[in-house]
Amino acid sequence: MMKNMKKGIALLITLMFIMAITVSIGIGLSYTKKAQHALLEENFLFQSSMILNDVLSLLKNSKELSLIQNDSEGTAFAIFLAQSSFIPFEASGIQVALEITSARSKFNPTTLLSPDKKTIYQARVSALKNYLAKKMVNETYVDILLDGLGGLKDDLSYNSAVYNTNDTLFRDYIVSAKHLKVYNDFYRDTFYDNALENVEFDKLFYYSGDVNASNTYIIDLNYATAEVWAMMLGVDEVRAEQLAFNGGTYSENNKADLSSDESRALESFKTTYKPQLYLDVKVEIIQDRSSAKIAFEYDIKKARGYNFSYEI
Repeated sequence: MMKNMKKGIALLITLMFIMAITVSIGIGLSYTKKAQHALLEENFLFQSSMILNDVLSLLKNSKELSLIQNDSEGTAFAIFLAQSSFIPFEASGIQVALEITSARSKFNPTTLLSPDKKTIYQARVSALKNYLAKKMVNETYVDILLDGLGGLKDDLSYNSAVYNTNDTLFRDYIVSAKHLKVYNDFYRDTFYDNALENVEFDKLFYYSGDVNASNTYIIDLNYATAEVWAMMLGVDEVRAEQLAFNGGTYSENNKADLSSDESRALESFKTTYKPQLYLDVKVEIIQDRSSAKIAFEYDIKKARGYNFSYEI
C-alpha cells in the first residue's frame, strides 16, 4: 500500500508540473501576440527566447522537481520522465513541443578517451566497433570519430584526412548531431558507404559540451536505450530491447539479470543503478514558416541548465 501511495504522489507531482509549464508558457505567449505582425523574424526570436526563459524558470522554481530529488529510490523520477516525456501545446498561433528525457540514457563518445585524452579505452572502442559492424559500418569510422575527440595535434597524427577540408573544425569533443554529421559525411564520401544510415545515432549518442564529461558522465541503466545496451554488451536486438523494457525497475538490490559474459562487458563502461537526476530537455517552436529547436541539459540537484544548443 505504501508503494502505491508513493507512486500516486509521484504521479500527482508530474501532473502539477505539466499544468504549471503549460499555463505559464501560454500566458507568456499571449503578451507577445500584439507584436506578431511587426518585425516577424525578430519577434519570433524574441518569443523563442521568452519560451526558453519560461521553461528554465519553471524547472528552477519547480517544487515538484525539488520533491523528486529527495526520492532516493527514484520512483518519482521514473514516473516524472514517463509522464512528461512529451508535452505539446499551442498558444497565440505558436506550436510548442517540450520533450524531457533522461540525460544519462545514451553513450557519450567523449568517454572513449581518458580526461587528459592520452589514453584510449580500448574495450569501449572495441564494443562500439563491434556494434557498428553489425550495422555494416567499417571500423575505420570509429577511428575517424576519435579524431573528433582527441583535440588539436601539433604533429597532425590523425587517423584520417578529415581536417584537410575541415581545418577549423572543433575537435575536443562532439558538440551536437550537426557536428557529428561532418564526420559522418566524411566517412560516406571517402568510402562511398551509406551504412551509417542504419545507425540511430539519436538513440545511441549523447552530445555534451562538458570538457570533463569523460570523467563525470555515467550511464543510468534504468534509462539506457536498447541501442546502448546492445553496444555495451554486444547482445542482439531482442535481448537489448528486453533490458531496456525493464528499465525503471532496476536498483542496487534489483540489478539487471545479466549473464557472466554480459556482466564482464558492462564493467568496461561507467554505469550505475542509482538515479542520475539530469534531464535532456528539447524545446521545438513553430510559427508559420519559422521554427526553432533548442536543447539543453538540466541538473535537478543544482537547479541549473547548461550545454545549450540552438537551431533557428
